[in-house]
Amino acid sequence: MLLANNALYLALEQNAGKFEKTEQVKYKDPDRSKIFQAAWFPLLFVAVLWAVKIIEVTTYSDFAHFGLLPLNLKGLRGILFAPFIHGSWEHLLNNTLPVFILSWGLFYFYRPVAYKVFVLIFLIHNFWLWFFGRDAYHIGASGIIYGLGAFMFVSGIIRMNKHLLAISMLVAFVYGSMVWGIFPMEEQVSWEAHLSGMVAGIILAFYYRKYGPQRNIGLKPEYPGDELPDEDDFWNVDGEKEV
Repeated sequence: MLLANNALYLALEQNAGKFEKTEQVKYKDPDRSKIFQAAWFPLLFVAVLWAVKIIEVTTYSDFAHFGLLPLNLKGLRGILFAPFIHGSWEHLLNNTLPVFILSWGLFYFYRPVAYKVFVLIFLIHNFWLWFFGRDAYHIGASGIIYGLGAFMFVSGIIRMNKHLLAISMLVAFVYGSMVWGIFPMEEQVSWEAHLSGMVAGIILAFYYRKYGPQRNIGLKPEYPGDELPDEDDFWNVDGEKEV
């Protein structure tokens, strides 16, 4: 999984440059600034995950009771806290690279709606989980991972954008096996969180389909000799408005 995550990150980085205007290549590195801008929030989120685990271990505490407990008023706090809590170092390590890489892809390729999509996946999947989950404490960021993966996979397909479609195929190749996580196969795994995250990601992919890069597959110039719009022209200016 570590090699697969690294392969996806390198592929995402290579595709990222294709969204830059060609005339800018002569003057500056087309990737660096946007790559770093897209990475700061994922890095911050991952840093918080690790900080929470370090505090838990060094203070000899158990934060599991801050997790999400379905149909329990006290368990409502887990809607906000559960994704930051992990049961073990292995649990945290397994979630670190996927949540960083997928959220980085979200903030690079879907920047007009990235914060909204991330926050909505965070809240919606936990809210559903509180209603439909098993009577147990649910913790971990895996529901967010499933939401981000589903959003990126479905978005690339329905937008018919060749670069985003390539990213969708990479997500399917690297994380496709995660689909088994939405079934109740292991008692200790919150398959309900995985399922709710995936459904939330799919719904948001359709809801925000008109924001961000748009179709560039099958388009033809209006007149002979015309060129297709530059990749950056596929970013809707309306994508910045509040929705």
